[in-house]
Amino acid sequence: MVDAVSGIAGKVIVVTGAASGLGLADARLLTEQGAQVVMTDIDVERGQMLAEEIGAMFLAHDVSDEARWGQVMGEVEAKYGGLDGLVNNAGVAHIANIETTSLQVWRNTMAIHLDGTFFGCQAAIKLMKATGGGSIVNMSSTAALIGIPSYLAYSAAKGGIRSMTKAIAIHCRRETLNIRCNSVHPGSINTPMVHHALKELVDVDLGAMEDQEKARVSMGIGEPDDVAHMVAYLLSDVSKHVTGAEMVVDNGDTVV
Repeated sequence: MVDAVSGIAGKVIVVTGAASGLGLADARLLTEQGAQVVMTDIDVERGQMLAEEIGAMFLAHDVSDEARWGQVMGEVEAKYGGLDGLVNNAGVAHIANIETTSLQVWRNTMAIHLDGTFFGCQAAIKLMKATGGGSIVNMSSTAALIGIPSYLAYSAAKGGIRSMTKAIAIHCRRETLNIRCNSVHPGSINTPMVHHALKELVDVDLGAMEDQEKARVSMGIGEPDDVAHMVAYLLSDVSKHVTGAEMVVDNGDTVV
């Protein structure tokens, strides 16, 4: 159990893509800090099991489906009466460069990342306006800042999320909606996506190594909780003056 961040306890927070990786770490930490967490994912069986384990609510949810967003927010409002926070975390990462990216991969990536984030922000703002405000965290990536050749569509989508976040943040400030919107940009984090990338791109099987923790540290790979704590900060009341920011969690990789 970690010490609660000021202003998290009691907040109603939706986390998408919460059945694994960063979304699961976010949901777990926020629940530990006293939030009422609603986990959503397309992996219903695993999502329901994990939600029960950590004490959260689970809803089946394809973030690229606009109509489903309305249903999810309706269920959240019916159960909790409002919404305080949203983490747009759901995503996919296809390994393909500019020459090998198919139209299907491009459109699937954009639908989940860009459409999903767009729908989520619209739906969240509508509900947050009715209940006094809130905080939105959009999961981007260091790929939005530097571009990763082997993840062409992913890099483009995450760059779009970065810009969308800033536009939303300034709109909400100008309209005095009391809604903040920030993006988080993880680098290499110990998640299934990074394990897959290491195996496919450099033939490194982190999961098969005898001392996974030593290997992780030596390769400069962070832990999901490193990102989850940043997400919790942005959702909390202590970050009340932070909006339109891009919070990089990469151990300085984009600096050097």
